[in-house]
Amino acid sequence: MAKKKEFDFGREVKAIARERVGRIPAGKLIEPKTLRKKPKHKKPLDQQTEGQ
Repeated sequence: MAKKKEFDFGREVKAIARERVGRIPAGKLIEPKTLRKKPKHKKPLDQQTEGQ
């Protein structure tokens, strides 16, 4: 005999939300700082010191 499937309230709520709103975008990996693209233009010296 097959086991009766239990009703999962949380799963049902998520399914209804996906139906109404749509799927959320997939997560994106954060690249290590050494592999990121360098900025095209360097910031002026006065702005660099404020950020640090």
